[in-house]
Amino acid sequence: MKTPIACLASLVFCSAPVFASETDSDSQSSNPIDSQAVATSLSQQKAEEEKPVLNVNTTFRYDYLNTSIDGEQDNANTGFKGRYLQLNISGQVADGLTYSWRQNLNKLNKDASFFNSTDWLYLNYAVDGWNLQAGKLINAIGGYEYDRNPADVFGPSMFWYNIPCFNWGASVGYNFTDSDLVTMQVTQSPFFTTDDRNLYAYNAMWTGNHGVWKTLYSANLNEYLPGKYISYLSLGNRLDIDNVDIEFDFVNRAANHQAFFLKDYSAICEIGWKFQPAWRVFGKMTYDTNKSGNFADFTVPDGTEMFTSGGGIFYTPLSGKYGSVRFHATAFYTWGDKPDSADYMAKNSLIFSAGMTWRINFLNIR
Repeated sequence: MKTPIACLASLVFCSAPVFASETDSDSQSSNPIDSQAVATSLSQQKAEEEKPVLNVNTTFRYDYLNTSIDGEQDNANTGFKGRYLQLNISGQVADGLTYSWRQNLNKLNKDASFFNSTDWLYLNYAVDGWNLQAGKLINAIGGYEYDRNPADVFGPSMFWYNIPCFNWGASVGYNFTDSDLVTMQVTQSPFFTTDDRNLYAYNAMWTGNHGVWKTLYSANLNEYLPGKYISYLSLGNRLDIDNVDIEFDFVNRAANHQAFFLKDYSAICEIGWKFQPAWRVFGKMTYDTNKSGNFADFTVPDGTEMFTSGGGIFYTPLSGKYGSVRFHATAFYTWGDKPDSADYMAKNSLIFSAGMTWRINFLNIR
């Protein structure tokens, strides 16, 4: 009998001719307008060094969704919906010193704090191969699905849905080679609460760029309760072969008193094909499972075994230094078991989505 990972790979490869994949604007390393600007990537560090004094751009995505659960129309999740509205401001203060700020304009603030809708806001100082950052950062967790701008994520895993990824902290990175960056980071834990902010995360990440093979690997230790930790081993791999790209992420999670490997993990595979300059198709499958027997994982709870499979097509008629316009049509089916009834990944749900994403570069002062 095939393991879930083997099934994941075989199903995605079988679906590739139908949907194949899209990642040119999805990938963090594509261009500064499309970038999620994760501070730990080599491509972003290079972009930081080339920053203008002030750059202002925005990203907006809206969808028409048609959702059914167990064959019945889900009216609450069917219709037009604005998904993301992001304001991005970045630039250079002095040689080697840059800043970056992304604000979600469609996200409500909690606890009367403006910063709850701030994805990141940090200063970066780069000198002699070192990269120092402080402020609100992206937690340095590996994986290409996690690395993408959420406006470019379709058919996500349960782990992606539930992992809080922006927190206050500091990081230091060093380029050991022109193709390898290692980053060490300390932040507030993704699982802090308003009653207890004294929880922390410790992250180590390797970003590699070796020809057709690129990596986003990390080891993470997250405090979920005082003095209690859950560890992640996240292995993000990407292959770029001509007009085809293949991404495979594996995220293993483990806490005390459980087997370390393959009791609690997520696997994500996506295959893309850019068959024309403006056209891409993709196929994707995700698998999330937790059979650990404990409650330490707040992202994929114990008793979960969920699959999502599907794909879609992208058309980008306009793309240039002033921005881009992209149309999409996707379909994803989700099935399996999970202990909660939240509708973010409803069992036996089929979701069709069609919509548009536009990115506009409003201002660029050098």
